[in-house]
Amino acid sequence: MAETALKKVVIIGSGFGGMRALYRLSEYHYRFEVTVVDRHDYSLERPALPEVALEDKPVEAVHIETPPQFRRHNAAFEQGEVVRIDADAQKVVLDSGTELSYDYLIIASGAVKDYDAIKGYREYGYSVCDDKEAVRLHEHLKTFESGKIVTGAAKSEFGTQVDAPPLKAPCEGPIGEVMFMLDHRLRKSGKREVSSIDVFSPSEIFFEDVGDKARAPVAKLMEKKNIALHTAKELVEITEDAVIFADGSSLPCDLAIIIPPYKAPAFIAQSGLGDDKGWVPTDKTMKHVSFDNIYAVGDVNALAQPKLGHVAINQADVAVSAILKAEDIAEEVVAFNPEVFCIMNMGGHDAVLIYSNALYNGAYDMAWHSPMAKLMKVSFDEEYHYTHGHMPPDVTVEALEEILHRFAK
Repeated sequence: MAETALKKVVIIGSGFGGMRALYRLSEYHYRFEVTVVDRHDYSLERPALPEVALEDKPVEAVHIETPPQFRRHNAAFEQGEVVRIDADAQKVVLDSGTELSYDYLIIASGAVKDYDAIKGYREYGYSVCDDKEAVRLHEHLKTFESGKIVTGAAKSEFGTQVDAPPLKAPCEGPIGEVMFMLDHRLRKSGKREVSSIDVFSPSEIFFEDVGDKARAPVAKLMEKKNIALHTAKELVEITEDAVIFADGSSLPCDLAIIIPPYKAPAFIAQSGLGDDKGWVPTDKTMKHVSFDNIYAVGDVNALAQPKLGHVAINQADVAVSAILKAEDIAEEVVAFNPEVFCIMNMGGHDAVLIYSNALYNGAYDMAWHSPMAKLMKVSFDEEYHYTHGHMPPDVTVEALEEILHRFAK
């Protein structure tokens, strides 16, 4: 009997979603020939970036070297930028001119952080959203002792082709970390009383991706720590001494730390694969609405609201299981289960664990403020880094979720 030809799978991106898809597919290396495409030869551990900016964590500690992992898991690696996907010819075209053919394509490229959409950002703004910006903020903080600090998220825009919550700020967790970690830092240096921390959100509700039960403990902590909140504020400009909003109001500012607007990578729209805002529209198996062999996971997927690593991992499991079902390897497709699971570092020994599916009318919604939450974050970050992007074993995750469900309902 002739051997079954290996099906070619190309994965664009090596973040949470891309690495998860690779590790899941590697279990079936006898059926698939996998190639990963990324412009970097490392995967970026984004949840630890605030620690690079605010807690002196070396930037090298959030880089996970990927080529050895690709080889270990029987995958090829092409370093470069994707410039176009020819969906009809089933090819991915790179900036080098290289063309990669595929039977299945998994787009896990993430979103683009559009710093240049904010007037004055390059001169006066800072961020924790990538490794370069986190290092830049860390360097600035070496000379910044106290003053008026403003932090918040710029408004992002999303399409209407799929049924996903229209969040204005797709992830405000990093803002929570920035405000609490700066509060801790200033108190430790004795400068908190001569500094102010103001937080703004483009939404009418701060943390709009969770419910009231999760928001309330965070609001109490903000009040206790004298962190002021300003909602329904759409950022338009940062100047030397202020941040300016679309309604004409402003906040005096000596240090602006911003989450910029999210936008989809240009190659999505240029390839004719995007919705009206350039995001990839899929069904709930993560399959493109127009192409049966193209899948999208993580931030680039229009269904990924909020835009979290936790959502990307679930979507990668869904997409891989859908491919396995299409190849008669699996009988069922994993359920798409969008939910918020994140742990906000507060500096020192404190953190807040948030677990909620209230955005999707679910049954659980909680925030847990405890040193144990900080221990969980440190443990997860260390394991993720030293296992080269592996998540904890499924049985461990299932046990943790069962415990959280009992507390969150």
